[in-house]
Amino acid sequence: MLLAVAAVVAVLVIGSTGDTQRPGGATATPSGRLAGLALTPAKPAPALALRNYLGTPVNIDAYRGKAVLVTFLYTHCPDVCPLIASKLHTALGQMPAAERREVQIIAVSVDPRGDTRSAVAQFLADHEMTGRMQYLVGSRSMLGPVWVRWDVASKADESNPAVIDHSALIYGIDARGRIVTLYSASFAPADVVHDVRLLART
Repeated sequence: MLLAVAAVVAVLVIGSTGDTQRPGGATATPSGRLAGLALTPAKPAPALALRNYLGTPVNIDAYRGKAVLVTFLYTHCPDVCPLIASKLHTALGQMPAAERREVQIIAVSVDPRGDTRSAVAQFLADHEMTGRMQYLVGSRSMLGPVWVRWDVASKADESNPAVIDHSALIYGIDARGRIVTLYSASFAPADVVHDVRLLART
Protein backbone atom coordinates (compact mmCIF):
# COMPACT_ATOMS: atom_id res chain seq x y z
CA MET A 1 0.00 0.00 0.00
CA LEU A 2 1.26 3.48 -0.87
CA LEU A 3 -0.70 5.52 1.65
CA ALA A 4 -3.23 4.89 4.38
CA VAL A 5 -6.10 7.36 4.33
CA ALA A 6 -9.14 7.65 6.54
CA ALA A 7 -12.47 6.41 5.19
CA VAL A 8 -14.70 9.28 6.15
CA VAL A 9 -17.29 11.48 4.49
CA ALA A 10 -16.58 14.37 6.84
CA VAL A 11 -13.69 16.68 6.05
CA LEU A 12 -10.43 14.87 6.64
CA VAL A 13 -8.10 17.10 8.61
CA ILE A 14 -4.43 16.18 8.84
CA GLY A 15 -2.74 17.58 11.92
CA SER A 16 -0.62 20.63 11.31
CA THR A 17 1.98 19.63 13.85
CA GLY A 18 3.93 16.42 14.22
CA ASP A 19 4.35 13.62 11.73
CA THR A 20 1.50 11.84 9.95
CA GLN A 21 2.81 8.31 9.47
CA ARG A 22 2.18 6.33 6.28
CA PRO A 23 3.04 2.67 5.56
CA GLY A 24 6.09 1.75 3.56
CA GLY A 25 8.36 4.20 5.33
CA ALA A 26 6.67 7.34 3.96
CA THR A 27 5.82 10.19 6.32
CA ALA A 28 3.66 13.24 5.66
CA THR A 29 5.03 16.24 7.53
CA PRO A 30 4.83 20.03 7.40
CA SER A 31 7.40 21.45 5.01
CA GLY A 32 9.04 24.84 4.75
CA ARG A 33 9.08 24.49 0.97
CA LEU A 34 5.58 23.19 0.27
CA ALA A 35 2.35 24.56 1.66
CA GLY A 36 0.87 21.05 1.67
CA LEU A 37 2.23 18.23 3.79
CA ALA A 38 5.40 16.83 2.23
CA LEU A 39 5.48 13.08 1.64
CA THR A 40 8.95 11.77 2.44
CA PRO A 41 10.22 9.90 0.67
CA ALA A 42 8.25 10.93 -2.42
CA LYS A 43 6.45 7.97 -4.00
CA PRO A 44 5.75 7.25 -7.69
CA ALA A 45 2.08 7.88 -8.41
CA PRO A 46 0.24 4.57 -8.90
CA ALA A 47 -1.10 3.66 -12.32
CA LEU A 48 -4.25 5.55 -13.28
CA ALA A 49 -5.78 4.89 -16.69
CA LEU A 50 -9.56 5.11 -17.11
CA ARG A 51 -12.12 6.88 -19.30
CA ASN A 52 -13.59 10.21 -18.42
CA TYR A 53 -17.33 10.83 -18.30
CA LEU A 54 -17.33 11.60 -22.04
CA GLY A 55 -15.72 8.25 -22.84
CA THR A 56 -12.26 9.61 -23.65
CA PRO A 57 -9.30 7.53 -22.40
CA VAL A 58 -7.20 9.34 -19.78
CA ASN A 59 -3.81 8.17 -18.51
CA ILE A 60 -2.00 10.04 -15.77
CA ASP A 61 1.30 9.33 -17.53
CA ALA A 62 0.26 11.71 -20.31
CA TYR A 63 0.63 14.61 -17.88
CA ARG A 64 4.31 14.15 -17.09
CA GLY A 65 5.92 17.56 -17.12
CA LYS A 66 2.93 19.12 -15.35
CA ALA A 67 1.78 19.40 -11.79
CA VAL A 68 -1.11 16.96 -11.28
CA LEU A 69 -3.70 17.04 -8.52
CA VAL A 70 -5.62 13.79 -7.99
CA THR A 71 -8.67 13.44 -5.79
CA PHE A 72 -11.55 10.97 -5.36
CA LEU A 73 -15.12 12.27 -5.50
CA TYR A 74 -18.75 11.44 -6.22
CA THR A 75 -21.35 13.70 -7.70
CA HIS A 76 -24.13 13.21 -5.12
CA CYS A 77 -21.82 13.84 -2.16
CA PRO A 78 -23.52 16.22 0.29
CA ASP A 79 -20.46 17.87 1.77
CA VAL A 80 -16.79 17.12 1.22
CA CYS A 81 -16.78 16.61 -2.58
CA PRO A 82 -18.45 19.93 -3.41
CA LEU A 83 -16.03 21.55 -0.97
CA ILE A 84 -13.00 20.07 -2.75
CA ALA A 85 -14.31 21.00 -6.21
CA SER A 86 -15.10 24.54 -5.07
CA LYS A 87 -11.67 25.05 -3.53
CA LEU A 88 -9.92 23.70 -6.62
CA HIS A 89 -11.96 26.09 -8.77
CA THR A 90 -10.90 28.96 -6.52
CA ALA A 91 -7.25 27.89 -6.72
CA LEU A 92 -7.37 27.85 -10.52
CA GLY A 93 -8.92 31.30 -10.50
CA GLN A 94 -6.04 32.61 -8.40
CA MET A 95 -3.38 31.32 -10.82
CA PRO A 96 -2.01 33.31 -13.74
CA ALA A 97 -2.99 31.81 -17.10
CA ALA A 98 0.52 30.47 -17.67
CA GLU A 99 0.42 28.52 -14.41
CA ARG A 100 -3.04 27.10 -15.11
CA ARG A 101 -1.54 25.51 -18.21
CA GLU A 102 1.02 23.76 -16.00
CA VAL A 103 -1.50 21.89 -13.84
CA GLN A 104 -3.94 19.07 -14.51
CA ILE A 105 -6.71 18.16 -12.06
CA ILE A 106 -8.02 14.59 -12.07
CA ALA A 107 -11.03 13.36 -10.10
CA VAL A 108 -11.75 9.65 -9.85
CA SER A 109 -15.25 8.41 -9.05
CA VAL A 110 -15.93 6.50 -5.85
CA ASP A 111 -19.55 5.87 -6.90
CA PRO A 112 -19.73 3.72 -10.05
CA ARG A 113 -23.53 3.59 -10.01
CA GLY A 114 -24.33 7.22 -9.29
CA ASP A 115 -21.64 8.93 -11.35
CA THR A 116 -23.42 8.76 -14.68
CA ARG A 117 -22.42 10.88 -17.65
CA SER A 118 -25.22 13.36 -17.00
CA ALA A 119 -24.54 13.52 -13.25
CA VAL A 120 -20.85 14.25 -13.80
CA ALA A 121 -21.61 16.85 -16.47
CA GLN A 122 -23.96 18.62 -14.06
CA PHE A 123 -21.48 18.42 -11.17
CA LEU A 124 -18.71 19.95 -13.27
CA ALA A 125 -21.01 22.67 -14.57
CA ASP A 126 -22.26 23.50 -11.06
CA HIS A 127 -18.68 24.00 -9.86
CA GLU A 128 -17.43 25.69 -13.05
CA MET A 129 -14.95 22.87 -13.64
CA THR A 130 -16.09 21.75 -17.09
CA GLY A 131 -12.95 21.42 -19.18
CA ARG A 132 -10.81 22.10 -16.12
CA MET A 133 -11.04 18.72 -14.42
CA GLN A 134 -10.77 15.24 -15.85
CA TYR A 135 -13.51 13.28 -14.09
CA LEU A 136 -12.82 9.55 -14.50
CA VAL A 137 -15.59 6.97 -14.20
CA GLY A 138 -16.14 3.27 -14.74
CA SER A 139 -17.69 0.12 -13.38
CA ARG A 140 -16.82 -1.16 -9.92
CA SER A 141 -14.54 -3.76 -11.50
CA MET A 142 -12.67 -0.95 -13.30
CA LEU A 143 -12.52 1.48 -10.40
CA GLY A 144 -11.88 -1.03 -7.62
CA PRO A 145 -8.25 -1.77 -8.58
CA VAL A 146 -7.58 1.99 -8.79
CA TRP A 147 -8.94 2.52 -5.28
CA VAL A 148 -6.69 -0.29 -4.03
CA ARG A 149 -3.58 1.11 -5.73
CA TRP A 150 -4.24 4.56 -4.30
CA ASP A 151 -5.30 3.23 -0.87
CA VAL A 152 -8.70 4.87 -1.20
CA ALA A 153 -11.69 3.69 0.81
CA SER A 154 -15.12 3.65 -0.84
CA LYS A 155 -18.06 2.14 1.01
CA ALA A 156 -21.77 2.88 1.08
CA ASP A 157 -22.99 4.15 4.43
CA GLU A 158 -25.01 1.39 6.10
CA SER A 159 -27.68 3.79 7.36
CA ASN A 160 -27.92 5.69 4.05
CA PRO A 161 -26.65 3.76 0.99
CA ALA A 162 -26.79 6.92 -1.14
CA VAL A 163 -23.93 8.32 0.92
CA ILE A 164 -20.44 6.99 0.19
CA ASP A 165 -17.88 6.92 2.98
CA HIS A 166 -14.63 7.65 1.19
CA SER A 167 -11.13 8.99 1.60
CA ALA A 168 -10.86 12.73 1.09
CA LEU A 169 -7.30 13.66 0.24
CA ILE A 170 -5.81 15.58 -2.66
CA TYR A 171 -2.54 14.16 -3.93
CA GLY A 172 0.01 16.64 -5.30
CA ILE A 173 2.13 15.02 -8.01
CA ASP A 174 5.21 16.62 -9.49
CA ALA A 175 6.37 16.83 -13.11
CA ARG A 176 8.31 13.58 -12.67
CA GLY A 177 5.19 11.66 -11.67
CA ARG A 178 5.86 11.43 -7.94
CA ILE A 179 3.42 12.08 -5.10
CA VAL A 180 5.27 14.69 -3.09
CA THR A 181 2.55 16.44 -1.12
CA LEU A 182 -0.89 15.84 0.39
CA TYR A 183 -3.79 18.14 1.17
CA SER A 184 -6.82 17.58 3.33
CA ALA A 185 -10.24 18.54 2.01
CA SER A 186 -10.03 21.73 4.11
CA PHE A 187 -6.95 22.99 2.24
CA ALA A 188 -6.56 26.68 1.51
CA PRO A 189 -6.68 27.38 -2.25
CA ALA A 190 -3.63 29.63 -1.86
CA ASP A 191 -1.63 26.58 -0.72
CA VAL A 192 -2.31 24.80 -4.00
CA VAL A 193 -1.48 27.95 -5.97
CA HIS A 194 1.85 28.15 -4.16
CA ASP A 195 2.72 24.49 -4.62
CA VAL A 196 1.74 24.14 -8.29
CA ARG A 197 4.64 26.43 -9.22
CA LEU A 198 7.03 24.07 -7.45
CA LEU A 199 5.45 20.79 -8.55
CA ALA A 200 5.53 21.77 -12.23
CA ARG A 201 9.21 22.63 -12.06
CA THR A 202 10.48 19.65 -10.08
